[in-house]
Order: sequence, then C-alpha cells, then structure tokens
Amino acid sequence: MHYVSTEWLLIILCCLVVLSYLFSIVSRKIRVPSVLLLLFAGIGLRFLALAYNIVIPLPGQIIEALGVVGLIMIVLEAGLDLKIEKEKIGLIRYSFFTALFILIFSTAIVTGILYYWLREDLVKSLVYAIPLCIMSSSIVLPSIHHLTERKREFLIYEASFSDILGIIFFNYFIAKEVLTLYSFGLFGFNFIVSIILSFFLSIALFFILRRTHLEVKFFLIFSLLVLIYAGGKLLHLPSLMIILAFGLLINNWEGIQKLPAVNKIAHWEMGSIRSSLHSITAESSFLVRTFFFLLFGFSIDLKFLYEVEVWMVGSLIVIGLFLIRLLYLRFSFKTTIFPESFFIPRGLITIVLFYKIPAHLKLANFNDGILFFVVLSTSIILALGMLFYKASGTDVIEEPQFAERKELL
Repeated sequence: MHYVSTEWLLIILCCLVVLSYLFSIVSRKIRVPSVLLLLFAGIGLRFLALAYNIVIPLPGQIIEALGVVGLIMIVLEAGLDLKIEKEKIGLIRYSFFTALFILIFSTAIVTGILYYWLREDLVKSLVYAIPLCIMSSSIVLPSIHHLTERKREFLIYEASFSDILGIIFFNYFIAKEVLTLYSFGLFGFNFIVSIILSFFLSIALFFILRRTHLEVKFFLIFSLLVLIYAGGKLLHLPSLMIILAFGLLINNWEGIQKLPAVNKIAHWEMGSIRSSLHSITAESSFLVRTFFFLLFGFSIDLKFLYEVEVWMVGSLIVIGLFLIRLLYLRFSFKTTIFPESFFIPRGLITIVLFYKIPAHLKLANFNDGILFFVVLSTSIILALGMLFYKASGTDVIEEPQFAERKELL
C-alpha cells in the first residue's frame, strides 16, 4: 500500500478545486449538473486509487462534518435568496404548498415501499423516507441557469421550502416520542423558542457585523452560526430555523426595519453586508459542495450495482418520486411542466440526514446502496430533463457562484 505525502495531497486538493470550476463551466454547456460530474469524478478517483494501491484515509466523520457545514450554508443561502415582496406572495404561497404536498405524498409512498419491502417498523421506515423525499437545493440552484425567469423563481422557492420543511419533519420524527400530544406540544414549544431566539440572535449578529471594523468578520459570523447550530442541537432545538431567520432578516431588512418595534432599536443599512454575505456564501458553498460530493463519490462502492434488491427498491423509490411530482404539477400548473417535473434530485441534505439517523431508529435490513442509487438516478433524471429543454428567448444567466450576485427574486 502507498500513502500519499502531504505535498502530493495539497496538489491533488488544488487540482480538484480547479476541476470543479471547469465542471461548472462545462455543465452550463452540456446541461448536466456539475454535482453529477463531481460524483463521477469521485468514483473515478476511487478506481485510480484502487488500481495504484494508494491509501487515502477517509474517516466518515469528515464527510459528515463537511455535510453539516454544507447544510448550514444551504439554509443560509436559502434565506438570503428568499425575498418577501407583496408582488411575490402568490408565487411564494404556491411554491410553499407545492414543496409541502409533494414532500408529504412522496414520503407516504417511500415509507410504504420501505415498510412492505423490508418488513421493518413503520416509524423507522418513515424516518428513512423523509431524507429521500427532500429536493436538493445544492443541485437545483446551480442547474437552473438555462430556464426562464419564472421557472427559476419557482424552483428557487420550492427547493428552499423543500429543504426547510424536510429538515423540520425529520427533526420531529427522530425525537424519542412522536405522534403524541406531548411530542406535538414539546416540538411546538421548541419551535416557538427557536423563532424568538432567531430574532434576538440575529440582532446580535447584525450588531457584530456593524460594529466590527476588522476586514475578517464574515467567517467570524459563520463560526458563530455553526456554534449556534451545534448548541441548538445539543439543546434539542430546531437550530437551523435560527440560521434561516438570520438569512431572511438580512435579505428583507428594509421591510422589517419599518416595523415600529424594530424601528426604535435599529437603523442599519444592510446593502453592503447582504452583498458581501451573498458572495462569501456562494464561494464557500462552492468549495464545500466540491469536496463533499467528490468524497461522497469516492466513498461509493459500485458493488451495490450487482445487488438485485438495490435495483428493485431504488427503482420503485425513484419511479414513485417522479410520478408524484409529475401528477401534482400536472394538475396544479397552468402552464407547461417541462422541465420542472424532472427536478427530483436528491443530494447533500439527503446524505447528511442519513448520517443523523439515531442508532435506535436504524433499519436493520436497509442497504446503503439504495441511497447511492437514488442520489445518482435522480441526478441523471434532472440532467436528461435539462438536455431536452429548450429555453425560449435569451433568458439565460450564469451559474450563481460565478455570476455577479444580484437579487434573484
């Protein structure tokens, strides 16, 4: 066995960042999500490492930690992208209910598949189903640059709401007690506490941003957000709500500042802070997404492709996800549903939440190959949808992390 030296490891890491940048450029031309290219690159690197008998120590905790940071970035980016305006209320409402109902119906279908196929506990099957039914905004957002403005807006809102609702449902069902009055009351109480904390902690973070004169202050904020997330998890609070609220407050500060209660305590200009946070969050998300999906691809053992159970269960899940989305959009959309119906990618959030499933809720007969199959298959379906989609007019923008950040909504 050969171990990679520190110098070669640094060279490899830098080359991978450059490769990811090239993938993002190429993905715009061939309409294949850059994340899918990263996954295949990770799988290819695994083959090379095995062929040359190279050992790269890869503790599972590293992938999980990267995933958690990516999760925080995704939720923050979702908050920074959601502009609450009066003329957008109809679109926001429709996107919310689309994300909610598709998540509920998809979860019911996938829970049924796991329950009847694996003959496991219903609640455990439900816990496994929820991550598999969350649309991945880390794949959706970089893949919509060829769509018309209306389609982009809808998918940005829907993907953001899908992430948020999926995380809330998951946190509820991994609690020690569910589907009782006590559990509903406790979760509701924690939710209200989180909303109250969100406001005060966001004001405190705003104050730090306004009063800190050092140039290096935004990664201080990210560190504090990670501390808030970790502390909230230890206290069993839905701490991602705090991060989401921080992003929403920053992006909608002009409207919130008009409220009498807020107007008395704060008269801050958020334009420059919002612009800087957009830029830094996009850059950081790009870096985290690059290494997360490369490492995830590297960790995939393609032996699962030889297992009939993986193909059967995985195919049933993917078909169920696609049909639910197709039918819901078909009966609720007043315009064409192409390529929106192909946007069923599962990615970073799905994988991270699988790592977060408690030991007492683990399915004894669940094959991890099913997770890999669903992530790869849904990304390929998205790629096929984008390949056959023809945008009308010249409504094409650059991929967010390389474009000049503007208010998307």
